[in-house]
Amino acid sequence: MHPPGFRNFLLLASSLFFAGLSAVPQSFSPSLRSWPGAACRLSRAESERRCRAPGQPPGAALCHGRGRCDCGVCICHVTEPGMFFGPLCECHEWVCETYDGSTCAGHGKCDCGKCKCDQGWYGDACQYPTHCDLTKKKSNQMCKNSQDIICSNAGTCHCGRCKCDNSDGSGLVYGKFCECDDRECIDDETEEICGGHGKCYCGNCYCKAGWHGDKCEFQCDITPWESKRRCTSPDGKICSNRGTCVCGECTCHDVDPTGDWGDIHGDTCECDERDCRAVYDRYSDDFCSGHGQCNCGRCDCKAGWYGKKCEHPQSCTLSAEESIRKCQGSSDLPCSGRGKCECGKCTCYPPGDRRVYGKTCECDDRRCEDLDGVVCGGHGTCSCGRCVCERGWFGKLCQHPRKCNMTEEQSKNLCESADGILCSGKGSCHCGKCICSAEEWYISGEFCDCDDRDCDKHDGLVCTGNGICSCGNCECWDGWNGNACEIWLGSEYP
Repeated sequence: MHPPGFRNFLLLASSLFFAGLSAVPQSFSPSLRSWPGAACRLSRAESERRCRAPGQPPGAALCHGRGRCDCGVCICHVTEPGMFFGPLCECHEWVCETYDGSTCAGHGKCDCGKCKCDQGWYGDACQYPTHCDLTKKKSNQMCKNSQDIICSNAGTCHCGRCKCDNSDGSGLVYGKFCECDDRECIDDETEEICGGHGKCYCGNCYCKAGWHGDKCEFQCDITPWESKRRCTSPDGKICSNRGTCVCGECTCHDVDPTGDWGDIHGDTCECDERDCRAVYDRYSDDFCSGHGQCNCGRCDCKAGWYGKKCEHPQSCTLSAEESIRKCQGSSDLPCSGRGKCECGKCTCYPPGDRRVYGKTCECDDRRCEDLDGVVCGGHGTCSCGRCVCERGWFGKLCQHPRKCNMTEEQSKNLCESADGILCSGKGSCHCGKCICSAEEWYISGEFCDCDDRDCDKHDGLVCTGNGICSCGNCECWDGWNGNACEIWLGSEYP
């Protein structure tokens, strides 16, 4: 048994200990749980009181609305950009004001969302000097924007720095020269920034997907994916990289001074008439050197002229009809649709491609290649666009072996399409591969499941003669593009 003096010492020590705890700042939160997962030793009211800002009444936001209260301790959220911190989640590291791209203008430190300015500087972003050594003329000169207007008429000049007019405290007018006015983004009806469907940057609304308009007030009646599909040009770019896509329609960047369509036009801005001018002058109508017509950026020259921009005269004794007749040969089109006819002679294209040849460009050895570029399946040679197969192989591309090393049942299993029908009912099976009906020239595909009549035509030719039809879609040769391979994208006009 302890003596009375020792007991009195213990009582005094314990009272001093608890008095010390009551004097600890609220930010210091010793563990109020006996072990992890145990019940909180504080009442709910006391726990919430510790998580509220000083002076806030019961029911006010806990942890400044930026975290959750756990037994009197704030656990701050980090779901937003940046990071909340502080005993009550009252601070944010990215909320300090900037000036000319620098936090606190480089003249102070960011402390819990507010700039603490260095000596000699003041302002929300420490952008104003307390003592100015500039003359008024020099100060005003430093405050002029690119149009020589002081603070864009939206603020006043203080020692070479603009102080924007934000008397209502909204902060919607900002910028080094007060050039940004986000009040322009407020929707007149909803009074929301960009109608609540976009973000405002320097007075311009950038709308969320599915919305458009100056203030994002209009909603598209098609999905963003369908909008993108409609705006995709033949070369796979959105509006050919020459316009903006709004609800599936391209608005081309170029605007003609007369108010008509400009030099850049087309459903996907794919046409650029500037390519038809020897020297570009948007106010001039001197297309194709005055000797032809511009068709979506390509010159169609008049008789007697040739060249990419119809700049070269040609001496030809043949009439236009005689010239075309000589270039047609047995084809329905001049140069078999694969070249350009000049004075009865064909120039095959693409230029320099030896796979297209013949007096009337009737030979196209590209037709002997599969989609991987293999000629005649590696089992034959190509002669004027037709495969001559080696012994033991047959087929349009010499893809079928004559001798088969598998049973009939194994072969049929490989020829069945997804619906269980042998070669889709449009061909015969040979050694595990389908041979499509020769009478129906348009049937193709691994299981004869493709109908090449679905491929687009131009000038009466499937894929315009500038590509091969692959399961209803045109696979264009190098230099050509478009749904029907009708658009030339090469460096030289063919």
